[in-house]
Amino acid sequence: MAKAVLPEMNIGLVGHVDHGKTTLTAALSGKWVDTHSEELKRGITIKLGYADIDIYKNKNKFTTEKKGTLVRRVSLIDAPGHETLMAVMISGAAIVDAALLLISANEPCPQPQTQEHLAALKILGIKKIIVVQNKIDLVTKKDALENYKQIKSFVTETLGFEVPIIPISAQKKVNINLLLEAIEEFMPTPKRDSSKDPEMLIARSFDINKPGTEIKNISGGVIGGAIVSGKFRKGDKIELRPGIKIEERNQETWKPVISEIKSIVVGSNFVDEKGPGGSIAFSTTLDPNMTKGDALVGNVAGIKGKLPPVHNSIELKTNLFDNVIGVKENIKIKNLITREPLMVSIGTSTTIGIVTSVGKNSISRLVLRRPICAHKGTKVALSRRIGNRWHLIGFGVIQ
Repeated sequence: MAKAVLPEMNIGLVGHVDHGKTTLTAALSGKWVDTHSEELKRGITIKLGYADIDIYKNKNKFTTEKKGTLVRRVSLIDAPGHETLMAVMISGAAIVDAALLLISANEPCPQPQTQEHLAALKILGIKKIIVVQNKIDLVTKKDALENYKQIKSFVTETLGFEVPIIPISAQKKVNINLLLEAIEEFMPTPKRDSSKDPEMLIARSFDINKPGTEIKNISGGVIGGAIVSGKFRKGDKIELRPGIKIEERNQETWKPVISEIKSIVVGSNFVDEKGPGGSIAFSTTLDPNMTKGDALVGNVAGIKGKLPPVHNSIELKTNLFDNVIGVKENIKIKNLITREPLMVSIGTSTTIGIVTSVGKNSISRLVLRRPICAHKGTKVALSRRIGNRWHLIGFGVIQ
């Protein structure tokens, strides 16, 4: 039996609302990925649409049609793009190796969310970026070239370096082969260190049992997300941190959860082990009631005793932008002040942090509404409530 071809890396698909992300996903994968509406109940919900792409090389041209030689399988992540979901996009970007930034040719560049998404990729240190100039079928050649110049100027000024810009029509499937060629040239599979302690960021959790299933036939809860380091194996005893919220002596506290990996699923393939690259799901021995409705999103899974610490408060070295990103008017960003709430995004977790102190050298302390599991040196995206929505104002590094 032929060995299953597994996805080797995650490519995020980001950009302004209605610029064609889901249409491009369908053009590349043949799969329509529905990016779910989000709610920030408990500040932690995130749902990302995944679609695997098989890239073939046929007579020196790249294609997704099953012709020629299968070069590679990658996972495309369709991240939420609506303006109120910036923190969710950042959380999703934390699990990608590279990114396609979609920019529509029939609108002036940059649009507010285009600015925010590129800033988020810069914060996260993602340098493997291809700009996809979509909807070229809706404009004249002259207007497409003018828009191309706008894109090039904006992207180079924001990032400090040039990236490829590929004009396409996702709707008409024009230049898709050139986009695939650019992905192969500019987005090689990252080198992985499988000796590192395994860690997975949990982006989904659910109960697969149908109502009325007999107790003896009930399957354990399922967790899904992306492996960011190391390698997980079937049968591994795992720990989830910060875990679940419980009440002890009339006080709320968080307790880590211990489980075992019963099976590993990548796409439709059951495998015995898996490292980083592609979306992944573990069936576990967890009570399915614990995993239903994405209740475990924001947790980190790993080998017991090998996970980073859990923080109820964090000390950050902050780096604030000069101006608020994603608004048309020029709004200067003021310094952090004590007692103000900030939206804190890290990994797949989004929570509220209350500023308790602002010290010298841009060191600030935040008390978190929900604890996070994170390494020292990890970047945290910071958003402030301005008007009726949260706006990205900068980032911090955990001290």
